[in-house]
Amino acid sequence: KEAEHLKRKYRRKRNPLLYQKIPVKLSYEQDRTKLGNIQIDLVEHCGQSASGEYIYTLSNTGISCGWWEGEAIMGKPQGRTFEGLKEQRKRFPFSWREIHSDNGTEFINWHLYNYTQKEELGFSRSRPNKKNDNCFVEQKNWTHVKKFVAYLRYDTQEELKILNDLYRNELHLYKNFFQPVIKLISKERIGGKIHRKYDFPKTPCRRVMESKEASKKKKQELNQIYNSLNPA
Repeated sequence: KEAEHLKRKYRRKRNPLLYQKIPVKLSYEQDRTKLGNIQIDLVEHCGQSASGEYIYTLSNTGISCGWWEGEAIMGKPQGRTFEGLKEQRKRFPFSWREIHSDNGTEFINWHLYNYTQKEELGFSRSRPNKKNDNCFVEQKNWTHVKKFVAYLRYDTQEELKILNDLYRNELHLYKNFFQPVIKLISKERIGGKIHRKYDFPKTPCRRVMESKEASKKKKQELNQIYNSLNPA
């Protein structure tokens, strides 16, 4: 039974044509210099049992600036994931250029593919079973989601409202306006060691404010939000 279950779990995708339309991009092939390149992923909150329907966190982050947004959804059907993604896009202070996801069917489907074609967005995916291709959002899944939500099971509508209130009104403000992030500048192997150089730590908000690609109107809005916040 276990062998048959693994065969069903890792069987070939039923829609190979759609997977051929979405190119595979490795981590170093994704543009880290321009705003608008987004990595997306789902974090499950099933506790010790994956049975039944439970809540997922749809986690998005900008590659160049580290801006993060979270949205809780019940289960991971294609429609709910798609609606959660559109809701998150409204909260980003810059326009999207391209989205990058893993190979889950909650992302690789005609709903999202047709949406990216209509909105003229790029769409790429990771290699199967290679989480390093989606490394930026995978890191945020731990620092921004699991460290606050922990590993308990959440499967009620009340818990869904609480999580969305946390993500929309508190956590994303704290992380984007007050928590600095560092960016890797260069990496060099000398002998048997890898030497990495990083830039000066800055908050995602500060990186957006310093970017020439963000509009003046958005920068003024971010400045007003920042002046109204109190991290204490």
